[in-house]
Amino acid sequence: MKEELEEEKLEEELEELEEVELKELEEEEVELEEFDELEELEEKEKENKELELEEELELEEKLEEELEVELEEFEEELNELKELEEKLEEEKLEEVELEEVELKEKQELEDFEKLKEFKEFEELGELE
Repeated sequence: MKEELEEEKLEEELEELEEVELKELEEEEVELEEFDELEELEEKEKENKELELEEELELEEKLEEELEVELEEFEEELNELKELEEKLEEEKLEEVELEEVELKEKQELEDFEKLKEFKEFEELGELE
């Protein structure tokens, strides 16, 4: 009987130990699952971050290309404006030169008219 009691007691202790081990195993399994889930989550976050970075890079490249095109267009417009400005300056210079020539011709004509009047006046004075 005493042996039976001891055997029963040992069996109970064994069962308790098995239960404790089982609980520990279950806890470890839960921890492993949580760890796996955490790893998966971190991997997904890493992938998302990489995707975001790729998208940002693509956007930056696109913006850079657009800016280059706009810069080229601006430079072309600036060159056209410079050419127009040069043409305008040339036209103004030609206009000023033309005005000077016209003024000189007018002055020469006036001088000629005065000389002509003077000669006519002299001739009239000699005739009298």
